Amino acid sequence: MKYISLIISLCLCFALNAQTTKDLAQAKLDYKNNDFAKALPVFEREHSSKPTDPSLNLWLGVCIFETGGNIKQAEEYLLIAAKRNLPESYLYLGDIYIKQYRVSEAQQQYERYAKVRPKEKETTLGTRNQYLDKLQRAISRTEDIQIIDSLIVSKDAFLSAYKLSSDAGSLAAFNDIFDADRRIESTVYINGKGSKIYFGQPTNNKMSLFSMDKLLNGYGNEKKISNNNLGLTGNTNYPFVLTDGSTIYFAGQDEKGLGGYDIYVTRYNLNNDTYLTPELLNMPFNSTANDYLYVFDEEKGIGWFATDRFQPEGRVCVYTFIPNEEVTLVESDDEIYKENRAKIASIKSTWRPGKNYSSLIATARKENTVVEKKVSDFTFVIDDRYTYNAYTDFKSSTARNLYFEANEKRKALEATEKDLEDKRTEYINVSGNQRSTLASVIQNLENRQSLLYKEVQDLDIKARNEEIKALR
Repeated sequence: MKYISLIISLCLCFALNAQTTKDLAQAKLDYKNNDFAKALPVFEREHSSKPTDPSLNLWLGVCIFETGGNIKQAEEYLLIAAKRNLPESYLYLGDIYIKQYRVSEAQQQYERYAKVRPKEKETTLGTRNQYLDKLQRAISRTEDIQIIDSLIVSKDAFLSAYKLSSDAGSLAAFNDIFDADRRIESTVYINGKGSKIYFGQPTNNKMSLFSMDKLLNGYGNEKKISNNNLGLTGNTNYPFVLTDGSTIYFAGQDEKGLGGYDIYVTRYNLNNDTYLTPELLNMPFNSTANDYLYVFDEEKGIGWFATDRFQPEGRVCVYTFIPNEEVTLVESDDEIYKENRAKIASIKSTWRPGKNYSSLIATARKENTVVEKKVSDFTFVIDDRYTYNAYTDFKSSTARNLYFEANEKRKALEATEKDLEDKRTEYINVSGNQRSTLASVIQNLENRQSLLYKEVQDLDIKARNEEIKALR
């Protein structure tokens, strides 16, 4: 009986080993085909029993990096592989260091890879080295801004971090303003006067910027801000407009950018009804990740921008900063200090010595208190129960439009009556041919006055009747 149990155990062992070998072989194939998510759990299981195996550390580190996992953990595994001189580990360590703004370390890893794989210097490393140069230039132009606060929030609720004053306008999610059959990743900016909105929406497989004007009944006159997405190769989205009405900050994707969405600024050129070539903002506003929705509240003297750099999936960090009147760059010979300023390694490192930011932080976090005022544009009696003072009071759009037309006629009537009064005064002080000419003008004005008066009365009656129907 003992021998039978031993034989069964040995058979099970062989079967498990065979399955493990089969799973590992499939994981290697998935890895080769870039199906990193499928290969990852197999490598994790194998690594638990062989933690020092260089190949498993390489494969596991690459899979974690490629699937957007914990980048520090990926680095630990790849460093073990690098100690055993596996060339692919140098390549991925360089990619990790680029994401962390560790430029000199990334350069060293790429050089190690080029040394052992000289034939791939152009094919594999060409674009990486170009991006490394771009990143290095961007870091050297990091803006010296004072970042006073940060808030990590869910991307679905990131607008809650923006506390704008009423003059600066307001922000809303696209689906809260427009009806859509699916969720649109976009925001709507409404200017302080409420007279115009700006937003991004899909068009021709790209997100593009649009504006609309406030009309009597909602918004209309939709206009695309630029026919070629302002010259960028990818999406444009997340607009904000300064109170001057012509300076637009937005997020855009472009092959010349730093990665993902970058923040740009452009200005409207009134002379030829176009927008100037967008300018890419400096670091730390932009990064190798997605950066968007730059907002500047001129009344509070405070700005915000959002980024998903160094954040897990579905989370973003909204930074609060003090905008510079003029662009001032970080001046330092310490490259690591500049890299840290570029990636915002520490908020306090951006603060001025001895300056207290507590009151500004409180102002930035303060909700705008809006005092609702009853807007009395007119007084229009509907019946014994209802008296309207604004167009928004109307339930019937037909009645609203009729009353709007009546008020336009009423304005014309007032202008006619004023003109008639002036002409009658002038008639008293002239004689001869001038009197004869003025008499004819006065007669025409009186006829127009009479006509307009009747039209206003008729439109008022029609508007009142239509509204009474809607109220029944």
